[in-house]
Amino acid sequence: MAENPVQTDKLSEKQYEYMNLIAEIMDIRKLGEKPLAFIRTYGCQQNVADSERIKGMLEKSGFGFTETPEDADFILFNTCAVREHAEDRVFGNVGALKNIKRKHPHILIALCGCMMEQEHIANRIYKSFPFVGLVFGTHSLHHFPELMYDALCNGRRVFERGNDDKKIYEGFPIRRDGSFKGWLPIMYGCNNFCTYCIVPYVRGRERSREKDVIISEAREMIGSGYKDITLLGQNVNSYGKTLDEPLSFASLISEIDEIEGDYWLRFMTSHPKDCSRELIDAIAGGRHISRHLHLPFQSGSDRILKAMNRHYDRKKYLDIVSYAKERIPGVSLTSDIIVGFPGETYEDFKQTLSLVREVEFTSLYTFIYSPRVGTPAASMDDPIPAAEKSKWFRELLDIQEEIAAKRCASMVGQTERVLIEEVKEKTGELNARTSGNIIVELEGGESLVGSFRNVKITSARNWILKGEIVKE
Repeated sequence: MAENPVQTDKLSEKQYEYMNLIAEIMDIRKLGEKPLAFIRTYGCQQNVADSERIKGMLEKSGFGFTETPEDADFILFNTCAVREHAEDRVFGNVGALKNIKRKHPHILIALCGCMMEQEHIANRIYKSFPFVGLVFGTHSLHHFPELMYDALCNGRRVFERGNDDKKIYEGFPIRRDGSFKGWLPIMYGCNNFCTYCIVPYVRGRERSREKDVIISEAREMIGSGYKDITLLGQNVNSYGKTLDEPLSFASLISEIDEIEGDYWLRFMTSHPKDCSRELIDAIAGGRHISRHLHLPFQSGSDRILKAMNRHYDRKKYLDIVSYAKERIPGVSLTSDIIVGFPGETYEDFKQTLSLVREVEFTSLYTFIYSPRVGTPAASMDDPIPAAEKSKWFRELLDIQEEIAAKRCASMVGQTERVLIEEVKEKTGELNARTSGNIIVELEGGESLVGSFRNVKITSARNWILKGEIVKE
């Protein structure tokens, strides 16, 4: 049995001591004024959840928060390494901090997250951005206060990465960004090693949080009024394999579903190779589990799926989809697709298009292949020109737009339960979301934000619905 040690008391107690020391330092420097932190998060929901933990530690260290970097005493970028565009944005935005550091030398500028676990990135930061004083990777999050204290006290640059000890550390504070939508990590890391993906290299091997810790956190969130909770993991379907007493993800989500309350339970991401009928049955029988399955297939070509090291084929994927449609009437299916993987031909791509037409997804997250340094795919032959890949990409978007428009049009006249999420700044309309993760626009006041309402769908355009609140 693989070890899954959970470290709690000693390390978290030590880090709380550092939080107190940071608070004392900042109190002296600010002469009693509250220091401010600016946090910018790039990338996936797991990064958002990590930033919420960092904010919790900063709050315990006496910090408030600002949306203006010029007003901050501490600036942190939590970075993403999944796509080249995200990396380029980080470098550009970090470069812009040079002037802020020049005007306010006391500011500590820090970078963390997936990009910082890559040696060539950390080296570039060290050489090209001397005003960055603190850099740490995903495996160092649990002793961020200690690293920050070192950077503040010793006046030297602190760089730490590559120290994956394959453990999970609990007992740290969390400052959540939302009041009714929240993220709940259930596991970290990935064992799949898809040939295009950098995640296993920057987030390490799979390790699962203990069931009781997850359920306790879920109870706390539900008790605090959270209406939409998303369970997070690079592959939630692998949950529990590293525990001393293995537990399936289907069993975990079913246990959380038993907690009383008025809420929706979502999860991502779900790898097709591990998506079981047990999980689909759990969704079908759940009281709170969203009727939405995000199941990335990446390519409709078996040849490309093998080159991607995805460990399933087209038939298996379609079998899962068929069972989901059978057991969960009206299930909303979404997916990820990579266009232009190295060696992909137009014939391969047409198989992706045919799968999209067959499944009729609610929506798709589509990407043109982006090589990641250190992954096997980065060294594969890639003869198709970027302009050609862009044409394929446009063709895919056009087909999906037709499918989404058809699906949304079929919902006109139906009554849907929605969670109202926000007021749109430009129009003053409300944005809401169905259990199937479809956006609905409607009229109403700001007081409705964060509440469930029944809405009659009155019209549709592409992938967005219009609706009216049903008076009860």
